[in-house]
Amino acid sequence: MTADKRSDLAAFLRTRRERITPEMVDLAPGPRRRTPGLRREEVAQLAGVGVTWYTWLEQGRPINASTQVLDAIARTLRLDHAERQHLYRLAGQSEVRSPRDSERVTAEVQQILDQLGGMPAAITTSRYDVLAWNPAYAAMFPEVVDAEGDERNTMWQTFVQPTWRATLVNREQELPRAVAVFRGAYSRYASDPCWQDFVRRLCSASSEFARLWARQDVADPGPRVKIYKHDVVGELRFATTSFAWSAAPDTRMIVYTPVTDETRTALRWVMTHA
Repeated sequence: MTADKRSDLAAFLRTRRERITPEMVDLAPGPRRRTPGLRREEVAQLAGVGVTWYTWLEQGRPINASTQVLDAIARTLRLDHAERQHLYRLAGQSEVRSPRDSERVTAEVQQILDQLGGMPAAITTSRYDVLAWNPAYAAMFPEVVDAEGDERNTMWQTFVQPTWRATLVNREQELPRAVAVFRGAYSRYASDPCWQDFVRRLCSASSEFARLWARQDVADPGPRVKIYKHDVVGELRFATTSFAWSAAPDTRMIVYTPVTDETRTALRWVMTHA
């Protein structure tokens, strides 16, 4: 951590501490309180850390803070998600995932998905969890939308679920890149137990994923052409485009645009007979 970041961290912690009153954390206000908000020793006590250690942290001294300690301080200071992310970045730690509440898709976003009509579209997290979708996406990928929990995830479906594995035609080109993009996201959340457990489960369930994961390749998201095979209509070709969703930084909208007229016609049939 650089001296500038330590200074910024110290100032940030001080201002967050000063806005929390004793009454907000069920402490007696007490007499002769010369500073606004909580005292340093009160923050340390509530967070379960040493007073001297917290004082040094707020003074910008060169000490390290674990994710567990940062989480405790964030809870004590009642930081929202954006403030927690800022705290982690200043402390030189990996950013934390957006909480589930921020992953709830609003009615307005769902309406945008639905208005895309003949183009399958979904809201996904950087971990490839599928949060919302439109009817065209549901028609194309019923195994995904019918899955529950961590298995409603395109990475899991691609490597583990038999039907999805057989659907993607150009696997040799797409899977290495998909895993490389996934690793790029993982590097931001490597300390998150949810991510760690998910990667362990994928490696255990799929030797193909484990092999690609071991390559250590990293890539940014970008437009791709994906080819899928349908049992009735044959091949469908889509250009995929990723749009960031600023309301929840961990999420993005993925839109599948038919590349050919044959794909558009076939997709209409699939949607009609879904």
